[in-house]
Amino acid sequence: MTDMLDILRDIADAVVKAVGLIPGLELGKDIEMGADGTPTSEVDKVAENTVLDYIVRNNVPLNVLSEEIGYVDNGFEDTLVLDPIDGTSNAIAGVPMYTVSMAVGKSRLSDVRYAYLRNVMTGESMWAEKGKGAYKDGRRMHVRKLDERDLFMMIYLGNGADPSAFELAKRVKSSRSYGCASLEMELVAEGQADGFYMNSERYARAIRVVDIAASYLLLMEAGGHIYDLKGEEMDMPFNLESRSNFLACADPALFDFVMKRRAKSMGDGPVFGLVANPNVPNVRKYAERVVSALEGEKIIFDKSAGNILGKPGMEICDMWVDIMVTIGGDGTILRTLMNNSAPVVGINAGGVGFLAEISVDDIEEGMARLRRGEYTVDERFKLDSSSEGEMYETAVNEAVVHTDSVAKIRQFKVYVDDKLATEVRADGIIVSTSTGSTGYAMSLGAPLIDPKVNAFVIVPMAAYKFASRPFVVPSDSKVTVECVLDKGCLLVIDGQAEHPIEGGAKVDFVRSAEKARFITFRQDFYSRVRNKLVNAI
Repeated sequence: MTDMLDILRDIADAVVKAVGLIPGLELGKDIEMGADGTPTSEVDKVAENTVLDYIVRNNVPLNVLSEEIGYVDNGFEDTLVLDPIDGTSNAIAGVPMYTVSMAVGKSRLSDVRYAYLRNVMTGESMWAEKGKGAYKDGRRMHVRKLDERDLFMMIYLGNGADPSAFELAKRVKSSRSYGCASLEMELVAEGQADGFYMNSERYARAIRVVDIAASYLLLMEAGGHIYDLKGEEMDMPFNLESRSNFLACADPALFDFVMKRRAKSMGDGPVFGLVANPNVPNVRKYAERVVSALEGEKIIFDKSAGNILGKPGMEICDMWVDIMVTIGGDGTILRTLMNNSAPVVGINAGGVGFLAEISVDDIEEGMARLRRGEYTVDERFKLDSSSEGEMYETAVNEAVVHTDSVAKIRQFKVYVDDKLATEVRADGIIVSTSTGSTGYAMSLGAPLIDPKVNAFVIVPMAAYKFASRPFVVPSDSKVTVECVLDKGCLLVIDGQAEHPIEGGAKVDFVRSAEKARFITFRQDFYSRVRNKLVNAI
């Protein structure tokens, strides 16, 4: 090691010793407000004071930028960027994933020259010197080769995580969220993970330079990369005010996968996806008109559309596109949204097609508008369903728990935020989003709800008592349906997926972090209701 790395190692030794002397119950005690505007815990302050004391007693020529105390100008050229304890919540909970993280540079991430990371609980040490490689306990570290079929991702899923983080977790083979950014990025550097995705929709929860300065150099020296979410190489100044979202990765190609971006060779225009219902009359003619209207654009086909047109096709979930065009009815739209997060515009070649934006007479005009960007994207919340620890597909319209036997009534208890709301004998219970209020729920007499209203509708199906009426509850509620009798039921999600539910089981419904995105041109909700539900009937 160089002299500076020896100093950082000695500081880490001192921090581990000092933290080890803190009684367990005192670790999480809040003692003051830190320079970053968050409470400082006992373990943070002890670790920071240990570092500062070492620097003063040993005349180490460094300024200090630390999470708790802020910037200490000692009049030197180089600055120690310090997170005295990264993963404080883990430390308090006894989870062995928290570090003392130290990096030395002048003013920015890009000029960091030394890095040292110590897992306080396990004693594992990682270090790097710019241009000389990265090491873990003396072993050289290298990032691993990318295999998109076997991706293992570290993903920030904490308070404030962007919905895209949860969507990514469903697309990769495995993912973890450890609550210690320095170690999560280090796992990428040592070849244990393919990437670390940090995307917070709350700026105050995004990453700071003190969190990742050390692991940044470890990753770069191990052959990795780090980008902001615009695809630019990430750099941050040495301060506590700047925050950023980012992707740390072993291979630059991972950025395209995570962000669902196409390769640059495909051009700068949007990539279109085409999904077709093969059972629709004249579907080939409609598909050919879409392709003709999008001539010159990149188009990816689902398997059905590919078969119809004699083109290569793929599963909807594997289509990396910017805009998804569907040919069919509402069911085709719902099936697409269940398997892909791209914004969808529907061509109504089915029945009512309440969710569809384009009639078959207006295909060419609709595609022209898409090409010119003359549209808006309407985001709607979705519904998560789970039972006995098993998660099911997300719903755009509704989830239905109903009898698994024809003409056999069932008994249900419905809870809202764990409080009993009603007990009913019925064929089933619908839990609908506001989007789904114009579908199955409407046919049972439930109210139509403007999609801008954040609410669920709970609707009994063919209830035995006339007094069993629909409930409208806030969308941040947890709705639980209990199948009281020892007789089986079915959970049906958007009419697309079915799952058996055992008698006596409970099914929980909560607002999903995922969003359904609809491309719209001009028609408002009330005009759509008049044109498609009132005047058309």
